[in-house]
Amino acid sequence: MSVSHLQHAPFSSLTPLVQPNSVAVVGASSDPHRIGGRPIAYMLRNGFAGRILPVNPNRSEIQGLPAFASVEALPEAPDVAIVAVPAPQVLETIQALGRKGARSAIVFSSGFSEVGEEGVAMQDAIVEAARAANMRLLGPNALGVFNANLGYYAFFSTSLERGTPLPGRVGIATQSGAYGAHLLGLSRQRGLGTPICIATGNEADVTLGDSIGWLVESPDVDVVMAYAESIRNVDSFLAALEVAHRAGKPVILHKVGRSELGGRAAMSHTASLAGDDKVLDAVLADYAVIRARTTEELVDIAYLATQRLYPVNNSLGMITVSGGAGIIVSDAAEEVGLPMPPMPEAAQQRLKQRLSYASPMNPVDCTAQALNDLSLVHDFTESMVVDGGYRSLVAFFTQAGTAASIGPRLAEQFSRIKADHPDRLFVVSVMGEGEELDPYQKAGFALFEDPTRAVHAINAMGKLGEAFARPLRKRPVAGGVELPARTPGEAEAKQLLARAGIESAPEQVLRSPEEAAAFAERIGFPVVLKIASADILHKSEIGGVLLNVDSAQAVRDGFALLQRRAAEHAPEARIDGVLVARQLQGGVECFMGIQRDPQFGPVAVFGLGGIFVEVLKDVVFRRCPFGVEEAEQMIRSIKGAPLLLGARGRPVTDIPALAKVLSQLSQFAAAAGPRLRSVDLNPVFAMPDGQGAWAADAVLEVEEMDHGTES
Repeated sequence: MSVSHLQHAPFSSLTPLVQPNSVAVVGASSDPHRIGGRPIAYMLRNGFAGRILPVNPNRSEIQGLPAFASVEALPEAPDVAIVAVPAPQVLETIQALGRKGARSAIVFSSGFSEVGEEGVAMQDAIVEAARAANMRLLGPNALGVFNANLGYYAFFSTSLERGTPLPGRVGIATQSGAYGAHLLGLSRQRGLGTPICIATGNEADVTLGDSIGWLVESPDVDVVMAYAESIRNVDSFLAALEVAHRAGKPVILHKVGRSELGGRAAMSHTASLAGDDKVLDAVLADYAVIRARTTEELVDIAYLATQRLYPVNNSLGMITVSGGAGIIVSDAAEEVGLPMPPMPEAAQQRLKQRLSYASPMNPVDCTAQALNDLSLVHDFTESMVVDGGYRSLVAFFTQAGTAASIGPRLAEQFSRIKADHPDRLFVVSVMGEGEELDPYQKAGFALFEDPTRAVHAINAMGKLGEAFARPLRKRPVAGGVELPARTPGEAEAKQLLARAGIESAPEQVLRSPEEAAAFAERIGFPVVLKIASADILHKSEIGGVLLNVDSAQAVRDGFALLQRRAAEHAPEARIDGVLVARQLQGGVECFMGIQRDPQFGPVAVFGLGGIFVEVLKDVVFRRCPFGVEEAEQMIRSIKGAPLLLGARGRPVTDIPALAKVLSQLSQFAAAAGPRLRSVDLNPVFAMPDGQGAWAADAVLEVEEMDHGTES
């Protein structure tokens, strides 16, 4: 297992790495095309104002700069050292840099944890050496860092030969150096300024979270684009997202990879539903993070986020000269759930009076006539802002919007509205290049050729607005729930959950057929009979559950049948008796569960029972704990929610009671601590309104304790 810092170092400790005054290059090369030569060439070409200190024992001069024979021979302790030597020499180099007092190091060298166990041991050793010297370490196997605001390029990517980053306020944090370089190229093409990039490599010390945190705290960055293949240090990652949320700076994340949770949790039904990816989505829902599905979307959303307008209660208005484009935008908005309400009737009438053949609903089609009278564009768009109240607007004018005879005057009309309503998000969809786009760019408009891509980005801005408006959730603190030493049986599990307010239908474990029949008569028929055994978690698989038992004699017969089945299918199991429970009728079967993610802790899942969970996987996840209001939002968000809300003449279920059970389950899981592996409540009956919600079955798994330890 590789070595990592305890929790995470303060983000400011990365400042010497990203914003240095002096840079040593160990393994410096006179050849500007070699890995040890490229950073020097890039910094010389781009006017890095700090000191560049090449280290090479065989040369007295490197690319016109004085070279030093060793780290010890350096005239000063550098803020950062680039290490570009073979892997076996990296440890002694880091040790020498530590003795010299270097504050940080970037290890370009590969051949560490990415190549096997021997590499892991070497990587652990260099981290230990860096830690002993209080030095931050980026990499190994890292492409490096650039900060174009300083002309600083501790980066060996050939992408910089095609051009340096544009000025701007977007930072890049990436686990893949090559992908970071790819983002740099795409951003340049998009006109998006990404002057700072940190590529973390193997993340032996500096992590993606550390990098996001530093970028968020930088006064030079407003938006962060991040690429992740895994989250290797949850503490630093979540701390960075909290800092970003408080600072009002969005993180646009492209997290790749799909995987299921580990085999240890395979027994749990919840675990089969919850993959790492779904858990991550549930975690990100607490923060101002947008997860991009594609690279194109990542750049689009970051580009629009630089407007720094994140509308709450977002709605979209469209002004267009193309009815077809209006249909395209309407379809895209419906697909992502972005409201496009119609213009008020009175406003529609006024627009009709202005231009009788306009379509004034929304999209508002002012037709090609607007190109003859551009005041129509101003008046129609102004009405959309004032009368329609749309928080976001998209104007579709395609190639007409960049024609020399139209473009500058059209941009001037839109600029007036933009200036009068600085709180509205304006996007212009036109086709053009170079100087044709200048009137819009100089006025600060966000430009999209494809209106569908514009809709997706606008929708993301609204989600960010909602996220920033939500207070950060407090981190859960374990305690207050005493778990048993080993996984309990159903009855004990229900008793434990009942103390947390999660109630079941009346039930009891009985040890004889006569006791079972007497109890069933007291609570009323029909009843359910189940084998009571902590060693048989999935009773239905061995015929250990009997439904619709409707008489005392049927209870006696069922008791004997269950005893025989237990002896036949699980002869080694400890049998506590038979659980008799009132059979709930007339409700909707739901599923609730808890899965403890190895990184993010307890996560709750909710869905309808049966085919909705098993086949359709119509479920929703949320990190624990959460309140009743959020639980109700979860319940209403699933596709099958209409079955709970009275669809097709069904009775409306007791949603408040169901939400209370789900919230209490999340509170229980957060308080139970790391020994709680999982909880499955399947089914939970959501009864008709006012009749409550009841757990009919409960499976609770715990990490078993060694003898002599306490919970």
